Amino acid sequence: MYNFEYQRPADRAAAVAAIQGDARYLAGGQSLVQAMKLRLSSSERLVDLGGIADLKGIKVDGGNVVIGAMTTHAAVANSADVKKALPALSALAASIGDQMVRNMGTLGGSIANADPAADYSAAVLGLGATVQTNKRSIAGDTFFTGLYETALQPGELITAVSFPIPQKGAYVKLKQPASRFALVGVFVSQGAGGVRVAVTGCKNSAFRAKAIEDALSKSFTPEAAKAVKVSANDINSDLHATAEYRAAMISVIASRAVAAALAR
Repeated sequence: MYNFEYQRPADRAAAVAAIQGDARYLAGGQSLVQAMKLRLSSSERLVDLGGIADLKGIKVDGGNVVIGAMTTHAAVANSADVKKALPALSALAASIGDQMVRNMGTLGGSIANADPAADYSAAVLGLGATVQTNKRSIAGDTFFTGLYETALQPGELITAVSFPIPQKGAYVKLKQPASRFALVGVFVSQGAGGVRVAVTGCKNSAFRAKAIEDALSKSFTPEAAKAVKVSANDINSDLHATAEYRAAMISVIASRAVAAALAR
């Protein structure tokens, strides 16, 4: 690990002011610290957001579940409010990593890191969430822009994410056994804005599966999702799964997600 300066501000204004030169925000540290230990990443200064109380918390606000950026996966998974209003999101959070990762990892850190196999990315797209920052509101559909890339500007701080509560929704993933990252993860929802199907683990960033959305808009059934053939042309291939296998599993996992949504 390279040498760096460490700061732990007490409020948002101080955190934003500390981002000068080669500086980065530190959320849960589950990805950034590991990358720095392996010398895959370096920064002159880390600005730890863990001491900023108003970046944490969960509330149900009308038709949305609003979660602070520094809220841990464990807090989302165990929240009675999330379990009641948006059980699919609670189940998703409970499926991330292991208990130690869930105790430290945060919602804001996860989506800012934009790992192509992360679970929360599917929820942001699958629910049509809005990412709130210290500067603006960013529509979930435009937030992920590429491999580990987002629409965030330099120094922009995620403060919360607002997830619309759907009529039906579920997340199902085929997980890599060691990391529990998604080899194929699919979030399906049906709400006022129609049907949304978001996929993670298969491309450089999470994406919406339009063909499956169209099929489910006509018939919200597992059979309709499973019948859609997904092209493997731009799907990732690695030692865990070929592009053809992942493409075939997208429809299968989507059908399971629909079945789970209908069962709730």
